[in-house]
Amino acid sequence: MLLYDRLQFGFTAAFHYLFPQLTMGLALFLVIFKTSSLFAKNPLADAALRFWSRIFALTFVFGVVTGIVLEFEFGTNWSRFSRYAGETVGQLLAQEGTFAFFLESSFLGILLFGERRMGPKVHFLAAWMVMAGSWLSGYLVIAANAWMQHPVAILSAREGVVHVSSVWTLLANSWAAKQYLHNMCASVLTSSFVVSAVGAFYLLSGLHRDLASYFLRYGVCLGLVSSLLVIVPTGDGESKQVFAYQPVKGAAMEGLFHSEKGAPLILVGQPNMESESLDNPIYLPDMLSILTYRRFTAEVQGLDSFPKSDWPDNIPLVYYAYHIMVGLGTIFVATMLTAAFFLWRRRLFQTRWLLWAIFLLFPFPYIANTAGWVTAEAGRQPWVVYGLLRTVDGTSPNVHAGNAIFTFLGFLGLYLALGILFLFLVGRRVLRGPESAAPAESAQGE
Repeated sequence: MLLYDRLQFGFTAAFHYLFPQLTMGLALFLVIFKTSSLFAKNPLADAALRFWSRIFALTFVFGVVTGIVLEFEFGTNWSRFSRYAGETVGQLLAQEGTFAFFLESSFLGILLFGERRMGPKVHFLAAWMVMAGSWLSGYLVIAANAWMQHPVAILSAREGVVHVSSVWTLLANSWAAKQYLHNMCASVLTSSFVVSAVGAFYLLSGLHRDLASYFLRYGVCLGLVSSLLVIVPTGDGESKQVFAYQPVKGAAMEGLFHSEKGAPLILVGQPNMESESLDNPIYLPDMLSILTYRRFTAEVQGLDSFPKSDWPDNIPLVYYAYHIMVGLGTIFVATMLTAAFFLWRRRLFQTRWLLWAIFLLFPFPYIANTAGWVTAEAGRQPWVVYGLLRTVDGTSPNVHAGNAIFTFLGFLGLYLALGILFLFLVGRRVLRGPESAAPAESAQGE
């Protein structure tokens, strides 16, 4: 039963997050476009704002639809976890829905339809409020997850219910701050590749050349900055806190079965659970010790330092997910560095092989983000609240395997249909191209 509960929640959460990671990053682009439109009077910025705000709205709607399911799954599949941690996780998620969601959705309406009626200054404010709501929403959700990764502010845990001392301590969780910065940089990276890919597609097709160049210019610049920040300092900081507070997860991520002084950084290798070793390893000597503790001879704890009952229950999954994320991150930096160099030399818009690379790479930030979340969540096992509540003790005892399999298959079919519909609508929007520079209401009249 536990396997099916985890599969269902993992699938629905991963599918849902395909949408917020784009909207959180696009929110920054909308602010930049609106700022340029208002203060620099750039008509390309105005057209870009209208184009991407509609894709933002479409993505936002699909994110809401797929996210509602997760709220119900806490009760249907994880009732004992909900009873245990509802006071903590529930109030953070309630704040996300009450404050951040309504802030974002309310001002999104003004951003889409209120420019003519409200005026340019209110429209400018709306762009900032959409971003504020989107990024606040991300922080509150991550604060809830961070408490499950690194519980803080625990006052007592009587009668199977954990009580916390302060909501402010929950919000100030050091784990949440590092995880949030890493997550938001990854979201900007995703949107940068999407914006750049649309620009590359238009240039390769000979369409909307001015606007396509504008997309690429901003997409590459933000993509370069975010791809570097994803690695240093945010990714480095996230890794350090894993080794500080969840060293068994860190060992699984690196495929380190045995504690070592001067531990190597594994580039390639295959975990062998029978021999508890890595097959065919390619590694950099001492680099894991240097990156983690800044000393060549520092000892890094391996999996053998912990009881097997506390090991992640799927070490190969954690290991491969982590290395996929890191490997793709390296490719993103290399791609954006190359694109930025060609942009600086004023050759990017004519270099078709690089435009093709940018266009074809846009799905891979989604894969990297998903791999990162798999690393975080599968690596936390066997705990649903780290060190306090085991995952097996958080399920719903009266929901049987047949029910979980039935609903899981239903979600697979439903989300497949939603995914196809989303791709169709976004694809149609992209093929239709940018609208005129006139406000949306002007075509309808007052």
